[in-house]
Amino acid sequence: MPTIKFMPDGKKVEARSGATLLEAARRAKVTVRTRCGGLLGCLMCKVLVHDPSSLEPPKPNELQKLGSLADQGYRFACQARIRGDAEVELPEDPLKAAVRAQLAKQREESEW
Repeated sequence: MPTIKFMPDGKKVEARSGATLLEAARRAKVTVRTRCGGLLGCLMCKVLVHDPSSLEPPKPNELQKLGSLADQGYRFACQARIRGDAEVELPEDPLKAAVRAQLAKQREESEW
């Protein structure tokens, strides 16, 4: 069984070939943002895959929705089917990013 490693946390899970990255993430109790339940409707589950050959090639509808991001190694977790061991970079949660940015701004202001 292939092993999927989710970064930045480093959580690993074994997943069967043909399963989606979204299914593997759920097994690993890793949160991947989605609203559509894996139907490629919300476009929220974008992840960066470090070795694209570890997944089945994207289908035309996924490529169309990814646009130029496909060339950079991005995939939709709900569509990307596992073929071998993979390392997947999850984007930072938008709420956490906003909080981090606000804290950094407050630190900067307090230094003045």
